[in-house]
Amino acid sequence: MKLWRKMLLSLTVSASLLTAASAPAMAAPQPASVKVDEQKVDYGTGAPVISDKTTLVPLRSTLKAMDTELKGATADSITVVVNGKSITLQSKLTEINGVTYVPVRIIGDAAGYSVHWDARTRTVQLVSASIDAGTTTAPAAEVSQAGRGFMWEVQSNGNTVYLVGSMHLADKSFYPLREEYEEAFAKADHLGVEVDISKAAGEEQQKLIMQLGMYQDGSTLKDHISSETYTKLGDVLEKNKMKRDALDPFKPWVAEVMIGTLKPMEAGYEASAGIDLYFIQKAVERKIPVVELESYESQLSMFNNFSKELQEKNLNTALDSYDQMDTAMDQMADMWKTGNDQALLEFTNSMSDNAEYNKAMLTDRNIGMVNKIDGYLKNGKKEEYFIVVGAGHYLGEQGIVQLLENKGYKVVRK
Repeated sequence: MKLWRKMLLSLTVSASLLTAASAPAMAAPQPASVKVDEQKVDYGTGAPVISDKTTLVPLRSTLKAMDTELKGATADSITVVVNGKSITLQSKLTEINGVTYVPVRIIGDAAGYSVHWDARTRTVQLVSASIDAGTTTAPAAEVSQAGRGFMWEVQSNGNTVYLVGSMHLADKSFYPLREEYEEAFAKADHLGVEVDISKAAGEEQQKLIMQLGMYQDGSTLKDHISSETYTKLGDVLEKNKMKRDALDPFKPWVAEVMIGTLKPMEAGYEASAGIDLYFIQKAVERKIPVVELESYESQLSMFNNFSKELQEKNLNTALDSYDQMDTAMDQMADMWKTGNDQALLEFTNSMSDNAEYNKAMLTDRNIGMVNKIDGYLKNGKKEEYFIVVGAGHYLGEQGIVQLLENKGYKVVRK
């Protein structure tokens, strides 16, 4: 329980907001392999890489291995033919040494494959539906429990808003979700998220990260934190086969975020499996609008506006608890899967020990999100909104649920 504070990104902030930050300064993309129904894909040109916490694969070779036809591609989308049906996917393509790459999860999900990551062997496994069903051994009760999570419903003026608590970092054990999630989403006219993390690698987002997260005056991280903190950071980076100065261009808050995701990724928890990205991908498939309750700029600015003292304190917290982060992540995953409201409230309350931190991370953001949700409920359009934000935002005296009830709404736990 005490470790949860260190893993706040999974419950309160879109974990992919800094995916573009690591490329220019950290180690080169790490190689990986891909299997389609246990058959390893032989890439003649190019090879899969893990870059910015996302596994990128050569587009044409991977589609061929999946027996999926490529109909067309632009800089921001691809169109494929699956079982005779044409599907357009919104995804920014990346060119590496003349080869076009795409996030493997996006094309895997579209083609009807379940996508699994084996952290030990660094292998992406694409499993077709028939084989996946035939190899499932978990009892029905266990599968049902995996997707319990957190969901509430609010109705007003003919409008309905479903409020879903996300884990921004997750793995395949979170799925399938409860039928209530899928049924509510199937009726939704809009998907609401903190930020649309599918745009994380966009030029505008990268520019913001470079502008806000990097020093512009010629100084480096070493000039802004104590020698003790800098030494601890170097030790953790070396553990991950990176150079000790890999994060020198970045501010302490960027280093904290990066360190906070290393151990969970090693344990198999990834932003690509997060609850919010899962529904963003489904919204793209359904062609329904994705609305943002916040923005990349607001989230990045929040971190950037932390005092120098708080930034170093948070970085030290991440460094000191580094070896325990996988255990903390397991605890949080269990809390989400079982839908444990009491444990979630305990997590939220643990954030209040630092007034500056709590105000920025929860209080101010919750008020902003509630104001937008209030607008959705009052717009008179008789629409349904499916809102997915970090689970840590919902409970407590300043949580979204209580703030909506203060406005006179009835919020029902589902």
